[in-house]
Order: sequence, then C-alpha cells, then structure tokens
Amino acid sequence: MKRHLLSTAQPTLLALLATLPLLLALPGAGAQTPAPAAPATPVPASTPAAFGCAPVFGSQLFGGRFAQQSLGGFNPDYRIAPGDRVTLRLWGAFSLDTTQAVDPRGHLFLPSIGPVRVQGVRNAELDAVVREQVARTYRANVHSYASLEAAQPVKVYVTGFVRQPGLYGGLSSDSVLRYLDLAGGIDPERGSFLAVELLRAGELRARIDLYRFLLEGRIEPLQLQDGDTLLVAPRRASVKVSGEAANACAFEFDGPRLPGAALMALARPRPGATHMAVVRQRGPERRSEYHPLAEAGAVLLDDGDEVSFTADRMPGTLLVRIEGAHRGERTLVLPYGARLSDALARLRPAPLADLGALQLQRRSIAQRQKEMLGQALDRLEAQALTARSATNEEAQLRGREAELVLQFTGRARQIEPRGQLVLPDPTRAGDTPLEDGDTLVVPERSAQVAVHGEVLFPMAIGHDPARRVDDYLRLAGGPSQQADTSRVLLLKRNGTVVETRGDVVPAPGDELMVLPKAETKRVEVARGITQVLYQIAVVAKVALGL
Repeated sequence: MKRHLLSTAQPTLLALLATLPLLLALPGAGAQTPAPAAPATPVPASTPAAFGCAPVFGSQLFGGRFAQQSLGGFNPDYRIAPGDRVTLRLWGAFSLDTTQAVDPRGHLFLPSIGPVRVQGVRNAELDAVVREQVARTYRANVHSYASLEAAQPVKVYVTGFVRQPGLYGGLSSDSVLRYLDLAGGIDPERGSFLAVELLRAGELRARIDLYRFLLEGRIEPLQLQDGDTLLVAPRRASVKVSGEAANACAFEFDGPRLPGAALMALARPRPGATHMAVVRQRGPERRSEYHPLAEAGAVLLDDGDEVSFTADRMPGTLLVRIEGAHRGERTLVLPYGARLSDALARLRPAPLADLGALQLQRRSIAQRQKEMLGQALDRLEAQALTARSATNEEAQLRGREAELVLQFTGRARQIEPRGQLVLPDPTRAGDTPLEDGDTLVVPERSAQVAVHGEVLFPMAIGHDPARRVDDYLRLAGGPSQQADTSRVLLLKRNGTVVETRGDVVPAPGDELMVLPKAETKRVEVARGITQVLYQIAVVAKVALGL
C-alpha cells in the first residue's frame, strides 16, 4: 500500500512539494411597495477580529439583515410628504376609485372638490382630513375613504465613519439602521455608535444613540426626505473590557469620565468575578489598579483605560474520578491539597483489583504530552520540507517522501495522549498531590499478554511463565514486513515502557508493541520519525505506521 502511494502521487502536488525547499531557502408606512433594489451583493459587515482588538459593542448590529428588509407595518406618526401615493375611494351619489401621488405642493386633487392639502398630515389623521374636505362639497350621500399606499422613494447620503459612504435608495419610512447597513455598517475602530446625525439642508435634525436600541430596544422614528444625510461622527471616548464579563467589548461613553457602576451595567460581570483590574496609560507611564468588585462602582474610568474582571478564588475541593475495579463511589470530593493516600483510603477495591498496577491519569500531563508531540511533529515537517535537491529527479523523490511524512504527521496530530502519571510502586506514592480532574484507574488482574503493532495478527495471548517475548511474537504471526524487529517495546500496566529483548519473560497483563520502520533514506528524517513513534507509543500506546 505504501509503495502504491508513492507511485500514484499527484504530479501537481509533487511539483509543489519539490519546490518547497527552494521557496523556503529564499527571503414605517402602511402597506408599502418594496424599496428600490439594494445592491446585489451587500457591503461586507465589519468584523471586530479584523482590527486585532476587543470587539466593539454594537458592531454586531450590521451584518446585512437590516439592508434586506424595508420597514413594514402601519406607522400612525408618519407625516405625508410629496411623492407619497394615496388610495382614494368615494361612493354613494358620486363614485371615485383612484390612487394619486401627492403633488410637489403637497396636495391631492379630487374631481368636483379641488385640491386637498395633505402635506405634513399624520398618517393616522389622513382619512379624517379627506373626509372633512369631501363633506364641505357633498353634504350627504357621499362617503370617502383615504389610506396611504406607499411612502415616498428617497435617496439618502450615508457618510462619515462607515465602511462604504455613498448614496443609497429606500423609502422615506425606512429605519436609519437600514441605510447604515447598506453602507456596510459603522466602522467599529473609528465610528461612533452614540452619535449618528441626521442632516437636512445642512442643519442637524436628529441625533441617534444606537446603544439605546441595543440595550433598551428604542430608536427614534424618523421620516427621511430625498437628499438627507446620515453622518456617523468620530468614535468618542472608550474603555476596553475583558475577562470574566458577559460583554467583553470596547464601550463608548459620553463625557470626560465613566463611572465604574455604569461600565458594570454594560459589561455585566459574571457571577464568579471578584475584582476589577484597571490599566491606565498616561503618556509614557502605565499604571495599574486593582479594586474589589464591591468597591468598583465608585472608580472613575478615562478614555483608553483597559478593564479586566477577574475571579480570585482558591479551589476549596477537588473532584477525583475512580474507574475500573472499584465498588464504591465513582467520584470523590476531596479537600484542596489532598494526596493520593487520601483517595486510596476511600477506595473499595473489587476482589479482582490489581492495586500494584494502579494508574493515575491527569489532564495537565495529557496537555503537556500533546504539546511535546506537536513540537516533535513540527520539527519533523520542517526537516522533510526544507531539504535541498541537486537534480530534478532527486527533487521529485524528496517531494514524494515529504508527502508521506505530511500524511504521517497529520494522523499523528490526531492522537490524544492519556496523560498517565507513572507510579512504579503505588504503595510508596501516597504523598503524591492530587489535582482537580484526576482519574484513578484500578485495573483488574489479568492472565494475558497483548501483542500489537507491526505483527501479522494482533491478539491477546494467555500468559505462560515459560514463554518469552519471541514466543509471543511467533504466536501472533511474527513481525510484518514493515516491522522494526530491533525495537520491541514492553508496556507495563503501571505505565512503565522499556525496550525489551527476545529472551525476556513478560508478566501477566503486559503488552508487547512492535514499532514500524522509518522507511526513508535521510538520516535526520528517520531519526525524527523514530522519536515521534516512541512518543506516541508511550503517551497513547499506539503504533502508528508511516
């Protein structure tokens, strides 16, 4: 199978791998008609991660959702403007069924009645205004009904600190959020979420605070007109929050200073938080403060301060899991600082328990083993990819070899170490400190020897005091063609691993592992592969072939 991979490798991949050594050697209205079509591809929303800082509170608003929808529903406070379309119906002695646009002077024209001024009339009062004008001409037997069919299409300038300033189309009743979203949203690094200004004919008509919308669900209902300008002001003073907070963001604030109580209302420290750390930058000087959370409300924060909510708590108890041949509780709650002897005192071993092969598995050890294995794999990949080639044929051979090495390292990175703390003699290891999350494994006594790795028939064989390592290997079919018969590992039940000889007599419960050969012509790569094979065998009891 390995030879087949070598002979059928993709030429393009081989060419790329062959060139790698050379490369590395170099340096709101009523029933409204849809708004004018938005751009087919909305401007991508800004992502806080792109700026290399804490997410800015409010930047999650603009992801394209507002840009896709116009504001629907009946808006009673909407003011009728030129260009709005109004449906008119008269019945009785005089009939009329028509839809008219409000003319530039703000009037509707009704036959036999004349112009009716509706500009500036509230949507909720439109029907009453028209009915009053009809009643002045027709005293009886004529009834009327008027309703706004569609708000006026408008084009609005969006400028300031947005991602893509420009002129955007919509309806006069559309929310300010839609126009901001069409422009890609507010630039979180430079724009303000507290001061979005509506300018009309150069004059300030409204200022929108988007924090009110985010925190309270309120936003000022504005009626936009053709040629209005939405101006996003520069970002104001801000404080960055990190650590034990539900909203670990950068927050804007008005005024010269922000009270700590106001910041905590925005950041929402988690229940476990105990202190607030403040880092202040004053010119070349950097100062740090540390306040208990109960006193943090009175702290005044300045622009540029960095706040971190921390949880200063000492562990009071440890949770230790017991697995295997144990008849008591599977999870022990022990005081902080407990030792292995404290857990053994509460152990209720089953009749077949083998206390001499006690195993202690620890998450911190597994994490460290994973890191060490990753470093070894990084070195191996660097050795395989940075070799120089004198000829094109040699480059192709190195490329095929590097491909196999990369496949091997990819599988090796998926190995999860067990994190076993070796206890050669558990009876003398009672003073070993325990850590939270430790797992104590009590194996059962065994009468077999497992043989696996590069053998023809991996199996478990009944233990016989007269059999030696070579005998067990022969019963398992003998080593395979890829086996390195000079490297047979004896894995003891307590986690000890030794390189053994053929005349050694295994004990009951031992495992024999035959490692594969490192088939490569480069000495440094072969040495790196051998090192990785040993590490995997020790930390995971797995024989991984190339």
